[in-house]
Amino acid sequence: MNTKAIKITYWISTAIVALMMLFSAYSYLSNPMVKQGFQHLGFPDYFRIELAIAKVLAAVLLIIPLKGVIKEWAYAGLTFTFVSAFIAHNASPDPVSNQVAPIIFLMVLALSYFTFHKQE
Repeated sequence: MNTKAIKITYWISTAIVALMMLFSAYSYLSNPMVKQGFQHLGFPDYFRIELAIAKVLAAVLLIIPLKGVIKEWAYAGLTFTFVSAFIAHNASPDPVSNQVAPIIFLMVLALSYFTFHKQE
């Protein structure tokens, strides 16, 4: 893969993850159905708010041109979030689509991460 293709792949995958995290954070704070979903999964309400804030911070850290440990923490935090979301939806009687979505976003995040490091 040439340098230009790597850069384009990085920005597309990163933008997809960042936009999805911003959208989900907004939904966590404004959509009553999402609040019910957190209750359904057995999470306390404050966790929904904490997770919304963390997703906004991670999205911003992914988009701004940083290198170093802070960006690595954003990738790690989102990885934990996607894996935990898969486990939570899998442990409850949720539809398969709710279980698969976090894995799909984990793969897009992995693409962003690997192309980020290929640019260095």
